[in-house]
Parts: sequence; structure tokens; C-alpha cells
Amino acid sequence: MTALQHLAAGTRYLVQLAEPDDFEAWRERARALVQADVPPDRIAWVEPGGSGDLFASAGGAGQQRLPAPPADAPPVRANRRFVQLARNALLHRDPERFALLYRLLWRLQATPRIMEDGADPDIRRVEELAKSVRRDSHKMHAFVRFRLVENEDGNEAHGAGEHYVAWFEPEHHILRANAGFFMRRFANMRWSILTPAGSLHWDGAVMHEGPPAQRGDAPTGDPIEDLWRGYYASIFNPARLKVGAMLKEMPRRYWKNMPEAALIPELIAGAQRREAAMVDAGALDFAERPESLAGIAKAIHACRQCPIGALDNHAVMGEGPRDAVLMIVGEQPGDQEDFAGRPFVGPAGQLLDRHLERAGIDRSGAYVTNAVKHFKYVQRGKSRLHQNPGAKEIDTCRWWLEGERAVVRPRLVLAMGASAARALLGKTVSISKARGAPLALEDGSELWITAHPSYLLRLEGEARAAQAALFDADLASVKARLAELCA
Repeated sequence: MTALQHLAAGTRYLVQLAEPDDFEAWRERARALVQADVPPDRIAWVEPGGSGDLFASAGGAGQQRLPAPPADAPPVRANRRFVQLARNALLHRDPERFALLYRLLWRLQATPRIMEDGADPDIRRVEELAKSVRRDSHKMHAFVRFRLVENEDGNEAHGAGEHYVAWFEPEHHILRANAGFFMRRFANMRWSILTPAGSLHWDGAVMHEGPPAQRGDAPTGDPIEDLWRGYYASIFNPARLKVGAMLKEMPRRYWKNMPEAALIPELIAGAQRREAAMVDAGALDFAERPESLAGIAKAIHACRQCPIGALDNHAVMGEGPRDAVLMIVGEQPGDQEDFAGRPFVGPAGQLLDRHLERAGIDRSGAYVTNAVKHFKYVQRGKSRLHQNPGAKEIDTCRWWLEGERAVVRPRLVLAMGASAARALLGKTVSISKARGAPLALEDGSELWITAHPSYLLRLEGEARAAQAALFDADLASVKARLAELCA
């Protein structure tokens, strides 16, 4: 519904700000309206540039001038978290952001702790807007490319006359908010950033704002770019290439402004050819690890870095979503997993499924794998009896687990059993002492430790019931933490 439709429906007050990114102006108006006891449904916030005049009648029936707050009006309450989120969210292009923020500010007066409720729809929406704005600012910092401007006679400017110009297309109203970043970073340069929404010009002492620009107003190249492309190609590391992650952090729509982008397709193709050749040749010296799940899956079948890989068995790769928030790590595949080629399909896996379901954790949404990729056993007649992997074998196979983690990038890792815990931490820990609380991993994810389901299968009676209760409690804590991380 547009602002004028709101007025026709009976809204009494129309508010339009002069600029789409002026948080201080919005806060001043919002404070006054809260102190005047004007509820959110009586206000129509108009996107700057839309119809309506500030403090003036727009001709709508029943509309009045904005009321002044009484002299004895109480101060408006807004905690630091609200202010931080609101500053970013207001820069979003969503035309409903002003109304959303005012509604949340209004609710804060009656419920000061509402910002702690991660499930609240208004708070979640504000967080989404703020996150999108932060991402857009990050892209601007990373992908603005300045080019040296030439004079009309074709010669480059020199000395104090050098001027650098960049073109950027932000998704949101972030240009002025990021002026300070570029002013500090390029303080000794004379530069301009041109965008479809406006422009910034820094002369080395004073920042000036300018009108919107077109892409054709910016230069398309300069002599330095050949040097930059050569440098970029020389530092490109194919062993660390993750195409999906690269495209997520550097979307294709920014490539047209980046001189090195023309090299990327061939560099990617070359890296993929090199990885395939490495796996086919069995060149697994642990100096270069495949950087895709498919590459790791193919490589672990050829791995003979420890005695387990030399047994008559098959490597079992992890399975689950490529971007899973939760990674579940067990010890090693068992007899049934070895034949099936999938993790946790035997008795321990079936028990795990029942406990996960009881905790409300969807296994299909998790990436499930093992610390050791081959089944370690000793042959007894026709039976293959499970044997625990040794510390050296766990540490050797940690190479592949780290590869899986680097690709999936889970935010929470659940290690089941001492072997899995060692694979994640690089040292042996006591399950009873480590369970029940998160541990920080070096990549920023959280590690939670619990018992392995096979341990429960070996117990009976009261001992099994007691350990099952602890296992359920651990999974319940993981479920609660996942809800917080995904909020």
C-alpha cells in the first residue's frame, strides 16, 4: 500500500524525509512522534522523492500537521543494539524500512528487552536489511577500482594534478555512509567515485558530493592495469580455489569494473584441469588438497597415507548439503557403511537418526561425515571386527576432514566420540569434561562434543538409559544453538 493509500484508509500523518540515508533526521522525527504518542498505524512514511511534503497537508482527508510532543513527555528508550541495526537498515532500498523501524521503536517503549527476541518478525526483518547493507558496503570496499584520468591531449596528469575515478553500482543507499572509509584509505589521492545515485569527490582536503553519473562518465582503463593483471595471475592459487565461495563473495555483476576479472574464467578452468590431473595420477602428497567435495570424494579412494587405506575396504565420503550450517562428525565408517558407501547407515546410524528426530534436528539438513574415511577392522573368519583408529591415523586423515570443513564451512560442528573430537582439536580430550559447552575452532565455527551412538549400543540397563539422557541433552543444546545461529 502506498503512502497516499494509507491516507485514504484513515492515516492522519504523512512524514517524508529529505534524504533516503539520513538516519539522524529519521531519528529526530521518530522520537518526536513517539513522545507525541502517535502509534505506527497513524503514520505514513514516504520514500524520499515520493509524494507529500514534510509537516504539510497533502490534501488527504483526515490528515493533520505532525503534533509536537508535550513538554513533560518521557525520554524515548532505544538500546545500543537497536541503534546499530537501525543505522544500517535505514540505508536499505526497501521503501517500508522507515515504518518498520518506527514500529520497532514504538514497541521498545513498552517492551525494552524485545531486541533479545531473535524470533520476533520485526527484529528478524531489520536484521536482514542491516545484513544486506553491510554486505553491499563490503562489496564496495572490495570492488571499487580507481583509474587514472587522462587530459584531453591524451597525456596523463602528473603530480598534484593526478586524478583517479571509479565507477560503482551499489544496491542500497551506502555511498555517503562509506565516504569516510575511502577518504581515510586514499587520503593522499585526488579521486571521484561515480554511481547512478550520486558521486563523491575528494580533493585531498575536502569531500564534495555530486550528482548521479552514468557509466560512460568513468574511464574504462589505464596503463597500470596490465601490470595489475600480471600480478593477479601470478598470485592466483589454484590449490585454494573455491568457485562457489568466490562467486558468493565476488558476484559476476562486479566483474565489469575489475581489470583482473577478464582472467578469471581461464584461471578457473586451469585450476580445475590441474585438480583432475592430480587425482587421476594419484599425486596425493598432501601438498595440494582438492578444494571441492567431488574432488575430495575421488581423492580419498586413492589415499594410502595410513595402513587403514591399504585394507580391503572402500573410502566413505561425507554427505549432505554443500552449505549445511551443521556438520556431524563420527569416528569411521563401519562394516555396513563400507559396503553401502554412505556414512551412518548401520545400527549406530539408525540410533543416531532416532535421537536426532527426538531433538528436532533434521539429518537431511546436516553434513554427516567421519574423522577417518576407511573402515579399520581385523578379519575373524567371515566377520570383520571393528578396531578403533590410532591417534596417528586420525591425525593423518584429518587432512580430508579439514578439506570438507573448508568447503562446507559449517557454523556448528558436532563431534561424536573421542576420535572425532581429536580430529577437530588435534588433541585427545575427555568427553565427560568437554561435553555440554561450545568450543571455538580456528575458522570461527563452534565445536560441540558428545558421545558416539555406538557407545550407547554397548551399554545395557540403567547405564544405557543414563548415557542416552546425556546424549539427548547434548543434542537439545545443539538444536537450541542452531536456532540462535539461524535466527
